[in-house]
Amino acid sequence: MKVLNERVVDRARARGLDALVYAPHFTRLPDIRARAARFSDDDLLVVPAREVFTGTWRNRQHVLGVGLSEPVPDFISLPGALAAFERQNAAVLVPHPEFLNVSLDREAITRHADAIDAVETHNFKTLPRGNRRARGLVRETGLPAFGSSYAHLAGSVGEVWTAFERELDSESDLVAALRTGAPRRVLRRDTLGHTLRGAAEFAHLGYENSWGKVDRLFLSGTEPTHPSHVAYEGRFDDVREY
Repeated sequence: MKVLNERVVDRARARGLDALVYAPHFTRLPDIRARAARFSDDDLLVVPAREVFTGTWRNRQHVLGVGLSEPVPDFISLPGALAAFERQNAAVLVPHPEFLNVSLDREAITRHADAIDAVETHNFKTLPRGNRRARGLVRETGLPAFGSSYAHLAGSVGEVWTAFERELDSESDLVAALRTGAPRRVLRRDTLGHTLRGAAEFAHLGYENSWGKVDRLFLSGTEPTHPSHVAYEGRFDDVREY
């Protein structure tokens, strides 16, 4: 989930969700944790996470870390990100596999399977054929599955979710469930509204890859998650891509 506000929380509760994973793009971990804590309570757990952009602009491989205790920047190598996640005992998830040029492909997932805890088999922003490919990939690799709304728009929350068979009351519970392959089901709504909201999410890619990218690259200065940022104190210089 990339958006978090009162509307999102109200919608999550109305949909019967117990937890949300909040992983906005290009946002540093302390800021994510602070906002997650603000909207988390006894009825709804909001778990902070980082979807790290690895690789080059031509081959961006997104990987999601849940349970991070220290910041990990974007724009580093995939092995560098996986090593940072492992040092922190974070759960490693693959969102939207083989989606355009912004995800891990079959070869990368197979090569790093020992470091991966789950692969997304239903992403609300992805077209049906992409989700079918993802399910086939999970069958081939034997890796656990997960699903998400991947909400960039508040109305998408609760359209796709992962239901675990056991109760998860904390961030550490979720991380443990993901890392141990705890039994779960990937579920989604099946309505006309679901289809229309999915189309809106996919259309949002146009903004992300046009004005949103121009703003990030040319108008906003150094990304707060760039490895050269002072916050990372040069710790990732050996694995930065640019």
